[in-house]
This record gives sequence, structure tokens and C-alpha cells, in this order.
Amino acid sequence: MVIDLTRNEKTTFFRFLGLYLGSSFILLTIIFWQFYKIEYKLYYDLVSSNMQNIASKISANIIYADMSNLAIDTSKISDTIQYKYALYDKQHQKLAGNIDIDVDINAPIQKIKGDYILVDSTPRGHLGVFHIAIQENSFKKIRTELLEDMVFYFVVIFSLISLVGYYLANLFISPIINERRKLNTFIKDTTHELNTPITAILMSTGKNAALTERNMERINLSAKRISEIYKDLVYLFLQENKRVIEPTILQLDTTILEQLKYFEAFASKKGLKITHDLERTTYKIDKESFIRMFNNIVSNAIKYNKIGGTINITLRENILKVEDSGIGIKKDRLKDIFKRYYRATKEQGGFGVGLNIVHQICKAYNIKVDVKSTENEGSTFIFKLNKKEEKF
Repeated sequence: MVIDLTRNEKTTFFRFLGLYLGSSFILLTIIFWQFYKIEYKLYYDLVSSNMQNIASKISANIIYADMSNLAIDTSKISDTIQYKYALYDKQHQKLAGNIDIDVDINAPIQKIKGDYILVDSTPRGHLGVFHIAIQENSFKKIRTELLEDMVFYFVVIFSLISLVGYYLANLFISPIINERRKLNTFIKDTTHELNTPITAILMSTGKNAALTERNMERINLSAKRISEIYKDLVYLFLQENKRVIEPTILQLDTTILEQLKYFEAFASKKGLKITHDLERTTYKIDKESFIRMFNNIVSNAIKYNKIGGTINITLRENILKVEDSGIGIKKDRLKDIFKRYYRATKEQGGFGVGLNIVHQICKAYNIKVDVKSTENEGSTFIFKLNKKEEKF
């Protein structure tokens, strides 16, 4: 997905991913460092406790032997304990043992060349022994194994977090990419949609073009089409900045008849027959919004209809129906037709905002819209005017 990104999207993608991975790295480092300190202290306490126990046992044996007038065989001590040891006299001279480094007798516990040495002074001169030193030889190995395990799990966990981060970054950037693609498609389709009427106007008003009735009709239709596109774009993108129009009681049947006159030229061009059955109906809605809603539906009914097809418009019992004999909409696409920039078919021009405008107007004025469509047979848009629950 990164390959398909624009420069700004790539910057956003990598910034999000860098922030996510950077914060995760710092958090993991803190967690693992705290874990290492806890485990280190745990091992240290365990080892020092074991050394103290062994020193206490040796001291007890020395005191017992001295009080019983017995001699102690120091050669057997090294066979019964897992650590190195040494016995010292009052002048700190080694009497026995296998510790081969200099030990500071005055330090209860010390670290020499990575090994911890514990000094115990409980013999108090029995059998001439004043100090016992115990040197552990496994703590360095334990600490090294702990570090190796932590580095391994850190790499594994951070790799998994990186994969999750990449996935989340894609999720984060996907809506932006989709909107950009939709906008690109919208601009492309709008350009194409505007190009047709503009080209027709230029051809009909060119230097050698005769001012015939046919050319005048072509100019009129093209200008109306450009006007409709402009009004749709203004309504859709500039409505937040527009002056708020208070809804009024609108005579819908009269407004519909006015707009049908506007569509006569478009319908006749395709040989369409428009019929209507309109009951006198009023509804609280501003006129511009209703015209936008109605014109978009009728415009689609003309655009996607068959040559010589029909459009039937009825308004009875607060229900407006616009039924056409056009190409219809596939069933699996009906749920998406009101989304902005979505186009259910590529057979005709358009840029996917008309039905989104219809949806927004219906939502704003408490109108329930329903669509029934059969592919290759036609579509029916049904608008239920909910007068009892109008909220403005």
C-alpha cells in the first residue's frame, strides 16, 4: 500500500508508524529494564542467601568441633558445597580453602571479577578461624542467560508490535487514500461531465456555426446542464457557509409542475414520455432544497432511461414516487447509492453527488426515502413526507 501513496500520505504514514514504534520501543525498554532489575535482585538475594547459609553451616561445624576437642577436615568442605571457600585467621591469613584471589575481609559482601564473595565472621576464633569467605561462581552465568532471554523476547515482541503498527498505520491511512481516490474520480468525472455541454456550446457558437433553432436548443440544454452541475456543487460543498434558509410551507405539486417544464427538452431528446398524477400537497421545506432533491431524481430517471422509455411521477397521501423504465440498479449496490462520489453504473455520465444531496435533504427535513429497483427494468424512488413529526 505504501507504494500507492502520495508524498504527503507517505509522510503521514511514516510519521504515524514512527510515533507508534518509537513510543512502543520506549515503553518496552522501560518494562524490560524494570523486569531485569527485579529479576537481578531476586537472583542476587537468592545467591547471597545460599552463600550465607553455607557459611553459617561451616561456622557451626567449626564451633562444634572446637567445643568437642575435635579436628575438622577442611579437605571435605569443598566436596560438600557448590561454592569456593576460604578460612582466615586473625591476621587475615588464609588457613585453608580454594579461593585464589585476594579478599577484603572487612567487607561483608564484595564483587571481584564479576563474582560475589561473602565474608562471615561468626567463628570468632574457634580452631583459629576468625573469618569464612564464600565465592559464588554461577551468578555471572545466570545474569548473562537472563540478558540473552530478555533480548530475545524484546526482539520478538517488538517485531510483533511492528507488524501490528504497520497494520494500524495502513488502517489509519486507508480512509485518507479512499477519500483522495474518490476526490480524484470526482474531479475527473466532473471535468468530463462539464466538458460535454461546454463542447456543445462552443460548437454551436463557433465562427462558422449558424444560429439555427437546433443550435439554440443545444445551447439551451447545455447551459441548463451546466447550471444543474453548478447548483449541485454549491449545495453540496458550500451549504455550511450559506445563509440559513428557514423552511416554509411549500406547494409541492405546483413546484413539481414548474420543474417538469424544465425537463421537457431533456426528455424529448431521448423520446421519453413523462406522466404525472399530482395531488395537492404542502410540506414544510425550503423551495431550493426540494428542487435539488426532485431534480436530481428526475435527472437520473432521464439520464439512465432507455430511448423511448417512460417516467411516471405520482404525489398522493404525502407520498412522492418517481418511477422510470431505465437500466435499474443491481441489488448488491442499492445500499451504497446514497454515498458521496459513489456511482452504481458507468454507462452514463455523472460524478456521484446527486443522490448524496437527496439523502442529506431527506435527513434534514424528516423525509423517509426508499428505493426499489430491478436491473434492466427500472427504478422507483419513494419519498414519505412525515408531516406529524416535522422538526425544525
